[in-house]
Amino acid sequence: MHWTKRLSFLEFPELAPLWVAVFVDILGFSLLIPFLPFFGQAFGAPTWLVGLLLSTNALFGLFSGPIWGRLSDRYGRKPILLICQLGTLLGFLMLAFSRSMTMLFISRIIDGIFGGNYPIAKAIVGDVAPPHKRSEQMSNIGVAHVLSSLIGPGLGGLLSQGGIVVPGLFSAALSLLTVILTFFFVRESNPPERRVTHGDLSAGAGRVASRSIWKNATARTLLIQWGFHTMSFMVYISCISLFANIKLGLDARQTGMILMVAGVVRVFVRFVVFVPLLRRLGDRRTSFLGLGIFVVAFLLLGFVETPFQFVVVMCIASFAAGCTRGVLTGFLSRAVMPREQGQAMGLSASLDSLAQIVGPAVGGYILGALPIWTYGGLAAIFAFAAFLMAFRGLEFQPESYKKVSSGI
Repeated sequence: MHWTKRLSFLEFPELAPLWVAVFVDILGFSLLIPFLPFFGQAFGAPTWLVGLLLSTNALFGLFSGPIWGRLSDRYGRKPILLICQLGTLLGFLMLAFSRSMTMLFISRIIDGIFGGNYPIAKAIVGDVAPPHKRSEQMSNIGVAHVLSSLIGPGLGGLLSQGGIVVPGLFSAALSLLTVILTFFFVRESNPPERRVTHGDLSAGAGRVASRSIWKNATARTLLIQWGFHTMSFMVYISCISLFANIKLGLDARQTGMILMVAGVVRVFVRFVVFVPLLRRLGDRRTSFLGLGIFVVAFLLLGFVETPFQFVVVMCIASFAAGCTRGVLTGFLSRAVMPREQGQAMGLSASLDSLAQIVGPAVGGYILGALPIWTYGGLAAIFAFAAFLMAFRGLEFQPESYKKVSSGI
């Protein structure tokens, strides 16, 4: 019996190994990254250099994401995904055996250069799931991220007692597992008949295709909206622990517990609330609701005075994230042609990388130099810009065209 028949209770059983691979890949990242600052300090690095180390991965991912996405449009999702996963494996191995800041930087650069796992995974979802189901399936990537973030830091703490070698090797082992899962179980979702061929590229069609996403008014609107949204979210989430310490005097353990509660809320929203809400309100109204709640949640941060109020605001933001991020990604997937899925998701990932670079720096500066209420206020301004763009009309690719063109 084929393994997909054993998973027939799932709506898209062919995506099951992808979810496992994404979860394992993020777990390898989440168990290691929280401890990088301490490893950097062990080499005598100044604070600014440790901060640069944490931004290096995102900096290189800013440029590599769209490239890997376009390559997956041309050569297929599976081979490009395997190359990116092998690059991540190499980066973790170098990290495990780093004996200097130079080696740490090289390991993070390698991981950033091969940072195509996320956008290609989203492109596969766009290939497999029909448009009306895409928001639900895209939100599973966020769930994988939350679950791994709940497990990773604690597991990393247990493994990091002897230094960087053990957690680094464990992350490398997890990356190897994702390679095995992808090679044996993930099916190619971008068949040759719909790819951009070499002949198309030599004839100039590739150059037209590479610019067509920005000429596509709906895709352009959604990418700009995603840029505002992900910037607001990254300003908020990257500095939330610092905010909790300055405003409420919470230590790392207490803040970690609150973040865990917020993560559980987001998982609950995805599996209990999200689908019924989506069916009742539809994609547009659900995203409209989530984007509006983000604005309110970020503004409320300025009025937080107790840990309980802080927990409530964090849970409200988690509810908003559960209603928004997967839907917006699904919209972008529906706005472009099948052969543009990888490029569109790569551009989206590039905006995430930009937010990961700018967000922590801006949030940290605000918390250190300005009134503390401006931290949530700035996040709210970005979130409000994304909310306003939700009023614009969207034109999606015809669903019948998508189904015929997908070839699966």
